[in-house]
Amino acid sequence: MIDALISGRLYGPAQKRSGQSGSEYVTCKLKVALADGDHIFCNVIAFDDHVQYVLTELGDGDSVALSGALTPKVWEDKQGNARPAVDLIAHAVLTPYHVKRKRLAAQGVTKAGDVVSPHDDDLDFPEN
Repeated sequence: MIDALISGRLYGPAQKRSGQSGSEYVTCKLKVALADGDHIFCNVIAFDDHVQYVLTELGDGDSVALSGALTPKVWEDKQGNARPAVDLIAHAVLTPYHVKRKRLAAQGVTKAGDVVSPHDDDLDFPEN
C-alpha cells in the first residue's frame, strides 16, 4: 500500500453503491495529468461519509484532490499496449471550494462575517 495524495478532474459523475451487507460506498474515476502531457486514470472508492458526500456533489470535470491508499495497476488498451492505472481508497478530500473556505477560516472570517475556527470542517455539510 502507498499512502498518496492525488489530484485531477472527475471523469464522469461519482456513483453511490451498496455492498452485499448494505454498507454504502461511492466510486468514481479521476483523470490525472502527467508531466509529459499524457494522463492516467485513477479508480476511486470511498467509504468515509464525508468523502462520499463531497464526491457525489461534484460534477464531471470538477477538480479534486484525494488522499488515501494507492495501488498501481496495468491495463491493456485496444491496440494491446500496456497502460498504467491506479486504484485509490480515498480517506480525505479537498476541492477548490474547501481551500477558499479554509483560507477564510484561517483569517477568522466567513463570507457572512462570522468568526469561525480553521478546524471547523463541518460548516456546510450535514451531520451523520
